[in-house]
Amino acid sequence: MSGVDLPQFIQILAVAVVPVLFAITVHEVAHGWMALQFGDRTAEMLGRLTLNPVKHVDPVGTVLFPMMTLFFGGFLFGWAKPVPINPRALRNPKRDMIAVAAAGPGANLLMAFGWALLYHLSNFAISGPDSPAFFFLTMAKIGCNFNILLMLFNLLPIPPLDGSRVLRGFVPESIGRVLDTLERYGLIIVVGLIVLGLITPVVVVMRIVVRFLGVPALF
Repeated sequence: MSGVDLPQFIQILAVAVVPVLFAITVHEVAHGWMALQFGDRTAEMLGRLTLNPVKHVDPVGTVLFPMMTLFFGGFLFGWAKPVPINPRALRNPKRDMIAVAAAGPGANLLMAFGWALLYHLSNFAISGPDSPAFFFLTMAKIGCNFNILLMLFNLLPIPPLDGSRVLRGFVPESIGRVLDTLERYGLIIVVGLIVLGLITPVVVVMRIVVRFLGVPALF
């Protein structure tokens, strides 16, 4: 993927702030809210069940990494500070963690549908590059693309991604302990996947999904 020039980078970044912050914030709140439904009040007690993005910002994942991937790779990717979950507080930890882990990607899918709807409404209302609807059209494209990318990447069955926690609910405990061991190397694994270009198949699937929703793929 080719990078973008500086003026284009600044322009995209300005429009992308709202959909990116909203995507990662709602993703994390969804985890905490679902955990609360099954008895774990950890996120609630720590004030993380809020849509205030400041509570969820991770300096590396929310600020530095998205800027680097956008500028050098031409695509946008990042993450928020994980919402703390205490599996022991869940009524049925092994079973309930499946729903808790799936809640984040599920929220991203719902948001992608919402952004796709805004895209089509804005596209209908647009009258030209100077039209106020053009701003929302661009924002909606970014929001739809980013949410689908975040959903698909998180569904990979690799620790510490949500897909591995969903998988843990279905595999024997011996395999689950191996997944738990790998999770401590989570940040290294995630960054390694992206640096080695292993996220490319995820981007390909993302393009297919967003085009199915009638939205242009941005990267």
